Amino acid sequence: MTGARMVGLFAGIGGLELGLAAHGWHSTLLCEIDPGARAVLGARFPEAELHTDITRLRALPPETELVAAGFPCQDLSQAGRTAGITGTKSSLVDHVFRLVRRKRGPRWLLIENVPFMLQLGRGAAMRHITDALEELGYTWAYRVVDARAFGLPQRRNRVLMLASRTEDPRTVLFADDAGPRLLGCVESDPCGFYWTEGVRGLGWVVNAVPTLKGGSGLGIPSAPAVRLPSGEMVTPGITDGERLQGFAPGWTEPALAVPGFRPGQRWRLVGNAVSVRMASWVGSRLRIPGEPIPGHIPLPPGSPWPGAAWGHSGEVFEVPLSPWPVHESYEDLRFFLTDTRLLSARATAGFLRRTGMGTLRFPAGFLDDVQAHLVRMGGSAA
Repeated sequence: MTGARMVGLFAGIGGLELGLAAHGWHSTLLCEIDPGARAVLGARFPEAELHTDITRLRALPPETELVAAGFPCQDLSQAGRTAGITGTKSSLVDHVFRLVRRKRGPRWLLIENVPFMLQLGRGAAMRHITDALEELGYTWAYRVVDARAFGLPQRRNRVLMLASRTEDPRTVLFADDAGPRLLGCVESDPCGFYWTEGVRGLGWVVNAVPTLKGGSGLGIPSAPAVRLPSGEMVTPGITDGERLQGFAPGWTEPALAVPGFRPGQRWRLVGNAVSVRMASWVGSRLRIPGEPIPGHIPLPPGSPWPGAAWGHSGEVFEVPLSPWPVHESYEDLRFFLTDTRLLSARATAGFLRRTGMGTLRFPAGFLDDVQAHLVRMGGSAA
């Protein structure tokens, strides 16, 4: 496996590529349209050829064995426009299929996206993708995976889909299942939430932050907030954000050299990234495949897409797996954060105001702590 060649499409800041590199995959070409993300790729993957626009990419480099594609999720996510797989952004995945269409195409195709794609349009996005893969002769498998399984204190569920014309993707995605895991107590552990939400959104999570994302309901890239056991409300700095995705601190600094790029936009790059540790788990199983966990159930046409499934030649099978393939050593949020600042009075007041307008539920005492923090910061609810 050492030196196996791969291509990263919609590469972002290189989460998939970095995780796979730990297991011998070498990126020969990276395609990314965002100038800030492309600056990061150029600095962190100096040997890879950079390409800007997938619609103008004519062919893959020779001897490409794996194509990784975290295609744009803005049209698929709950936080995005939910326009569906035919939306302006997410329909770009069809260019992935165009590039792998040749007879001796890559051995593996790895796709990553948000779990909401399983539901959107009553599963139309997944049907579009699986139909395209089968038309190309691929056997495919997918699984919803939580980044917390790999020890990172971020609740981040993502669909990982692996397909091959020659190999069995189940030996990679379905070889491990550790089951759910209790990671904290609301009374004694930090709780993460988004101060930009309040009316609706991702809600809160114990001993972790909610999914880092590229934007917010207020139209700005922003960090989540954390209620510490002391009752203080803090926001992580960008280096903590990078680490929450598995990157080294400062990974996105090269983007600052791009004209017009603002420091706060680093949160957009981080929020749109793929968890490095999640990708590394896939890489480890590509290197050493395992026996698929037994048990699969035929999925009738038109059924909702489950959390894990595989298919070939028109047949689809549900597999009863959890989003927790492994239980890697967990990094408690209270010790993980090293770069924080207090949530401002203005941000706190705005959050409290929105909670009174919405239906999000919070644990007992949580909003009281937010109110007390506002008072300590010298503010008052508007």
